[in-house]
Amino acid sequence: MTLSPRRRLAVALSAATILNLPFGTIYAFSVFLKPMEALLGVSRAQMSLVFGLATITLTFGMLIGPRLYRALPPAVLVLASCLSSATGLVIMATATGFVQLLIGYGLIYGVGGGICFVLAQQAVNQTSETTSGLVNGYLVALYPLGAMLGAPVFGWAIGAFGLRATLGGLAATILIAGAIAAFMLHAAGIQVHDPGAPNAEGGITERPIFLRLFTVFFLAAAAGLTVLSQAAGIVQAYGGQSALALGATTFITGAIAAARTGGGALVDRFAVPQVACGAHLWSLTGALLLLMWPGPLVSVAGLAMIGMGYGFVSGLTAGAISRYWHRNLFGYIASRMYVAWCIAALSLPVLAGWLFDRTQGYAAAMMIAAGVNVVGVWVARGLPASAAVKPGANTAATG
Repeated sequence: MTLSPRRRLAVALSAATILNLPFGTIYAFSVFLKPMEALLGVSRAQMSLVFGLATITLTFGMLIGPRLYRALPPAVLVLASCLSSATGLVIMATATGFVQLLIGYGLIYGVGGGICFVLAQQAVNQTSETTSGLVNGYLVALYPLGAMLGAPVFGWAIGAFGLRATLGGLAATILIAGAIAAFMLHAAGIQVHDPGAPNAEGGITERPIFLRLFTVFFLAAAAGLTVLSQAAGIVQAYGGQSALALGATTFITGAIAAARTGGGALVDRFAVPQVACGAHLWSLTGALLLLMWPGPLVSVAGLAMIGMGYGFVSGLTAGAISRYWHRNLFGYIASRMYVAWCIAALSLPVLAGWLFDRTQGYAAAMMIAAGVNVVGVWVARGLPASAAVKPGANTAATG
């Protein structure tokens, strides 16, 4: 099938949307906290560890993705990845203890999602004729958008059919989405690797800039992932009822999705350090709001602001990659950048769960989140306003 560049981009964006929305329900993990704790008798810290391990395997999938999509056809890789993740969910759905949770969701589920995420980003950037912060912001917004749609569905399905059936339904959804996305990529003849592209195996160009952007992303993600992984539990800890906690999860993930798109769009108009500093300050305001006026409704607003700050940084990071590096290297650079996301998920979210088990509250975690955002503002000030490597340059990655 021969398509115009604009239609090929539309197909790539559509396939990315269909593929990543179901995987984005990883951000609705907090909906499973209380039902799983009641079903299997696991602790909040153990559930936090499951989520943390899932982020490790998700990041691992992102890291190996660039190697795999240069060796396998996109459609084949998408199908294999979705089958693997669905298998992990089935193991989780039939779990009788913590170890099976850790294996099914923590170990197996994330790998396929990580591969599909970076493959979809590379497909869109390789198909697009121009770099766009807005487009890249939209791509990273798909995960929280998937959580926003998935959270109320999960809440309803758990009540109507039970936790195990709900997880089985998610596994089936991922398989169907993978089949549709694979067909679209194959039918449109979309490739994610250009043999004439710059070598992406020699290292990372402009390493100081990479490390600074990596740190800014890590600091925002540490606070944001605490909200995403435990939003329902945090709202309940501040006195909110189950209905408010579920609604808050939906609202917060939707706000993060909008912020991710907005963060990408903002770097099309403003300098990266300006957007990054503003994002961390917004998140800091949310943490301070919750510390000064703790309560159920204030917790929803404060958590949304913390999550949005992370969302802005996530979108601007994707946009910054398209500004600082050649588009042929987007998947390679992005996959390394997401290691920051993985480390962040193993830091404050796990610590917050541990602190909750001992204090039955989240005040200490919010204080740490506020400090993290202060450091984020300081680091973000040193990011360059202009591109390190011109987007159109055919520059190889060097160490």
